[in-house]
Amino acid sequence: MNGWMPTLSRSSEPKYRAIAQAYSQAIHGGQMLPGEKLPAHRLLAKKLSVTTGTVSRAYAELERGGLVVARVGDGTYVAEPDADGARIQDRTRTVPESSERAAAAQVTAGAPGVHAPGRLIDLGQNVPMPTDEAFLLTQTLRELATDERLAGELLLYQPEGGRRSHREAGARWLARMGCTVAAERVLVTQGAQHGLACVLRAVLRPGDTIFAEALSYPGIVALARQLRLNLVGIEIDEEGIVPAALERACGLLAPRALFCVPTLHNPTTATLSEARRAQIAEIAVRHHLVVIEDLVPAALLDAPPTPLAARLPEHGIVISSLSKAVAPGLRVGYVQAPQDWVGKILAVIRSDCWMTSPLAAEIAARWIVDGEVNRLIAQQRAQVDARHAIAAEVLADWTYRTDPASPHLWLPLAEPWRAAEFSAALRQAGVLAKTADSFVIGRGSAPHAVRLSLGGARSHEALREGLELLARTLRNGPEGLYSA
Repeated sequence: MNGWMPTLSRSSEPKYRAIAQAYSQAIHGGQMLPGEKLPAHRLLAKKLSVTTGTVSRAYAELERGGLVVARVGDGTYVAEPDADGARIQDRTRTVPESSERAAAAQVTAGAPGVHAPGRLIDLGQNVPMPTDEAFLLTQTLRELATDERLAGELLLYQPEGGRRSHREAGARWLARMGCTVAAERVLVTQGAQHGLACVLRAVLRPGDTIFAEALSYPGIVALARQLRLNLVGIEIDEEGIVPAALERACGLLAPRALFCVPTLHNPTTATLSEARRAQIAEIAVRHHLVVIEDLVPAALLDAPPTPLAARLPEHGIVISSLSKAVAPGLRVGYVQAPQDWVGKILAVIRSDCWMTSPLAAEIAARWIVDGEVNRLIAQQRAQVDARHAIAAEVLADWTYRTDPASPHLWLPLAEPWRAAEFSAALRQAGVLAKTADSFVIGRGSAPHAVRLSLGGARSHEALREGLELLARTLRNGPEGLYSA
């Protein structure tokens, strides 16, 4: 389970239907992802003060709608998308709901600048803003189509770490973030999540302990669960990992690795100072801790801080991709590892998928070598700047945390708001956001805060409307949730 739970407000509709509707919106809104497990019937019934039969009816409605899959003896899981990648919205009509609420379960997409009434504005999904990447892709594919020899080579099996030219391009990409190593230590992966999965399988064994920031990238939670790792959250503050907390935890738990996002942290946007980086590196060396550093957000910075891995030549592994700065659909990532780990990670890639798609890697390599990624990132930064200006105007009365280069904001909620209540109120208003519990590591308590992504709304107009609805919700307070 990812920790998300529905809440029930006073309503005339049956409770099982309200539960099914809440889960339907959470699945469509990205608060619950494909493959994630829903709470056990008895657990959810106790949480919501309903009978297990009510929960069973709700889950049955969701299953009939194609949103979940029940596995005998194992539980109920969020269903995977259809084979063509489409979400299963059309089949959810079997989940009883008013036509108005059914429309609200569909996330805003499509025509730029148009937000249809009754549709949700997505401030939850962290995606790049539209730039020239689609136009550039068509140009690159035309160029590839004229080189029959290369096209034929790209259809053959490649070395598991990628073609030499692709690894060299990966080294150039990582050099933008301060990683200067030979191409032999750079491996091509199918995005950062795939890279992280391969690294964890190479470095850790079931039962090993791995640390992460107390709030962290949700993908590490799913991987730790699948690989049966003991994932432990380490205290963070406004700057990031607290070194004293890391030191205490190392003394108590004998961890094998630390996963961290020290630059433009997801979700809080914090960046570790040089002093803290030095402290964490010293702790890692002393406790033989492998540091797995996620540099994906750092790609948006003009001059990122020196990575932790640069201080840890024998203990540091870096993971990056083009997903947040260029295009997530390209599915190209890069792993940089100490030489002693390269062979082990290569073996995992070979057993996992044999190799990353050479065609995608070739496209990414051309964009990196030709300097096109610099142009796309400059466009992305311009979009980020423009959207930050909108947020600063609309949310002028509230305090939030961010970085000028960050594509999202971190908004602590003032009393009497609670995160779950605020999320429910936002959905009623027509806006999606990710609450802090989506990022909590382990069984720690979540702060009452939300992450607001600036790229989910596909136009400036939709973003402004979504933020204005959010501001209105903040002003109105939670009382409206409990009115008859």
